[in-house]
Amino acid sequence: MSPDAEPTRILAIRHGETAWNVATRIQGQLDIPLNETGLWQARRLAFAVADEAVDAIYASDLLRAHETALAIARVIHRPVIAETGLRERGFGTFEGYTFKEIETLWPEQSLRWRKRELDFSPGGGESIPVFYERCVGTATRLAAAHPGQTICLVAHGGVLDCLYRAAAHIDLRAPRTWQLGNASINRLLYSAGGFSLIGWSDSLHLDDAMLDEAADGAAPAGRPS
Repeated sequence: MSPDAEPTRILAIRHGETAWNVATRIQGQLDIPLNETGLWQARRLAFAVADEAVDAIYASDLLRAHETALAIARVIHRPVIAETGLRERGFGTFEGYTFKEIETLWPEQSLRWRKRELDFSPGGGESIPVFYERCVGTATRLAAAHPGQTICLVAHGGVLDCLYRAAAHIDLRAPRTWQLGNASINRLLYSAGGFSLIGWSDSLHLDDAMLDEAADGAAPAGRPS
């Protein structure tokens, strides 16, 4: 991006809830769909961004992110462009297991994972630096292609974690202290100087009952309606 180019506005969004999110089961790059709550969240999200003048929607090709992006596309009438670079971190042998099961089956690997050791990768998976370079590099490429415009990136918790670190200049080894809520709206700017934070973890649309009628669907059990 040239130094005099207008910044790109980014809506970085985590997919809606899945059954595996609820069960604390590692999804990684396994293709898990949204559950009922996740579909409801996606509808609410879509109407929350309806007036954002989004110029392009990019989404991980994994089903949970793609379904979330499709809900947005139906409201703002933009196509969803699948982008494999926005996939969740590959967790290799950890995928399909709960946090507790991983701790029990692979205690030493589990400890290295929790300590965020940069040279560690689950069997067949990605290390933190490799994952970071992949998803931040993808987001940079997409943002640089849309100077002066607004784009939507629909991805995963790990991807958003990397974007937050890039924008806030936080070390990859630092523990996470920020929220990565399902279907939350996270706002960034991209310019020649890189990413900067504008707003993070906006989930008001998941609490605002005024959006229920617009989304044309009642909230699932346990949700405000």
